[in-house]
Formats: sequence, structure tokens, C-alpha cells
Amino acid sequence: MIKEKAIEIIVKDGLYGFTINKLAKACNISVGTPYVYYKDKDDLILKLVIEEGNKMETEINEGFDPDSAFEEGMRVQWTNRYHYAIKNPLVLPFFEQINNSHYSHQFIEMFNEKPGTFMSEFKNNLIHFISNAVQRGEIDESPFEIFWSIAFAPLHTLLRFHQQGRNINGLPFVLTNEMVWTTFDKVCKALKK
Repeated sequence: MIKEKAIEIIVKDGLYGFTINKLAKACNISVGTPYVYYKDKDDLILKLVIEEGNKMETEINEGFDPDSAFEEGMRVQWTNRYHYAIKNPLVLPFFEQINNSHYSHQFIEMFNEKPGTFMSEFKNNLIHFISNAVQRGEIDESPFEIFWSIAFAPLHTLLRFHQQGRNINGLPFVLTNEMVWTTFDKVCKALKK
């Protein structure tokens, strides 16, 4: 309950609006109870990121073969990401809060000091997948950041609109399977040779 409420508060009020006092009140527990499990607010946030990241990594990698053909592997990635985000609607906004805060630098430093500790299987699988697709001539070689932006940003944007319940114009928005797979087809066309 502490973890779930912490993520809810961080998504709703932002990292700077998140306090242990607010968490304790939301959980209807004493202010000292979270300190039984966590050293402080930063320790709680760090552990939440690691735990949620590991869950997400497991689900994103489900059935993903880095040796698969490009479109087949991308379809598995999109399916896994789409289902994970719909099933866990607060996780992507939670990670956005982390990525847009001072915590992102702490995580980068920590994981550079301890390679192979956070989402390393996912990163290695994706890099291997991209390399294989380039070697087979299915896609052109490009910097990882460009690939990532073309391959996954459209899905993440659609999911953000869906989670907010409105599009960029403020109009009501509900993501459909048809929208997801129409966008997927356009992404694959953009990445293929």
C-alpha cells in the first residue's frame, strides 16, 4: 500500500509535492511507519524506481527475441509496452516525473557505477535486436537516440494522451487498437530501408 500510494501521490502532485507526511496520511498510518521500511524519502523513491523498472523490464521482454525479424520484434515490443501501460496506468507518468527531476542524474550515476543492475537485459536485448536488423539490411544504422525516438515515442505519446483522457488540443481521447497498429505500421515504414 505504501508503494502504490507513493506512486499515486508522485504522479498527482509531482516529486516536489511528495512528502512522507502526505504518504502516511494517504495510507492512514503513522508518519513513522514508512521509516520502518525506508531510510528516507530518497530511499523510497530509489527503491520504487528499481522495483517498477524491473517489473516493466520483465513484461517488455516477454516473448521478445532479439534475433527475430525487425517487424516481428517491433510488434512484440509494441504489444508488450501497450499492454503494460494500459494495465499499469501510473507507471509511465511516474517515470516521467523521475526523468524530469534531479533523481534522473542520480540513477544514471548509480547505474553507471553498477552496470547490469537496472533494465540491463532489456537494453542489451534491444541493442542486439537493432544490430541484427541493421546487419540483415532491414533498417539503416542510426544513433540509438534517433532509433528510440522514431520507434517508441509515437506509442508513448498516444499512451500519454490516453492516460490524460485528452489529446493535444484538449479534446477527449481514448486510444484504440486500430490507432495503435496504424501508428505501428507508419513507424515500421519510417524505420525500414
